[in-house]
Amino acid sequence: MFTIKQPSKIVIGRNAVPESSFPENCLLITSKGAESRGWLDYIKLKNYSIFRNVENNPSIETTEQIITEFSGSKISKIIGMGGGSVLDVAKYCAYKMDKQKILIPTTFGSGSEVTRISVLKVNNKKQSFHDDKLFADIAIIDSNFIDNTPKDVFKNSFVDALAQCSEGYDSKLGNEYTRFLCKSAFDYLERGIETGKKEDIVFGSLISGLGFGNCSTTLGHALSYVFSNEGISHGHALAFTTMASHRYNNSIFYKRFKKIIKKLDFKRIKLKLNTKDATELILTDRKHLDNNPRLVKKEDIVTLLESITSGMDI
Repeated sequence: MFTIKQPSKIVIGRNAVPESSFPENCLLITSKGAESRGWLDYIKLKNYSIFRNVENNPSIETTEQIITEFSGSKISKIIGMGGGSVLDVAKYCAYKMDKQKILIPTTFGSGSEVTRISVLKVNNKKQSFHDDKLFADIAIIDSNFIDNTPKDVFKNSFVDALAQCSEGYDSKLGNEYTRFLCKSAFDYLERGIETGKKEDIVFGSLISGLGFGNCSTTLGHALSYVFSNEGISHGHALAFTTMASHRYNNSIFYKRFKKIIKKLDFKRIKLKLNTKDATELILTDRKHLDNNPRLVKKEDIVTLLESITSGMDI
């Protein structure tokens, strides 16, 4: 027996945002570039409050600032509009403030709009929070946002989705349903990057979120956070940590994943933290390691880190 969980309402399609209706007195949580990118005109909110200072790899302090600043206001709902960092902050704040949440991704990779997960930095280390109350009440996926996505943001978001669905497929928590979604997501994403059909990437990202969100990611994500903690973007780190993970796990996606990463031409990543300390930190991430299809030992992590950072072919 297995249980499937997802938002109660998902709206998807071009122009889904302007064709949706939003209540007045919302709190919009977004990033600094929202106005210059035309997002505020696009959503057409009325009588709303706004917080527009969500950073990449956001900290728990950012959520605390928002909660302190707006808890005394008459907020009807919270809208998160932005990339995965913005959505993670918005859903966490809405959960703590007991508000309904509408999540609108402007990048397509994290799947945060349809998961029960929020990733925030606590004491400068990434920590994932899991709770059904983090689910969106409404997720709105509008593919218009992908058209003007900067190249690096597009690449990093794409790899995030690709890593999540392929790791999710291999997860020990997976089942027939999640494996179907995760494999379908990989197929859509792969086809989208090969043909340039962006709608396939948007849809692939969505079903990747629905797939891995009902099982888990694994070793690739456990390895990635020590790199993200040093400022390397999540997708960039996953390009190499998930590839190494897939080789270690003998994943059915290894060769296909590697071919796509080669096409995207990512620069190799380095680690400032010494291998011993990085390994000890990774070993604490039981959420990911315990769900890996193959047992991961301390010496395995050392070898994997060395292969990732040495520049050798993974």
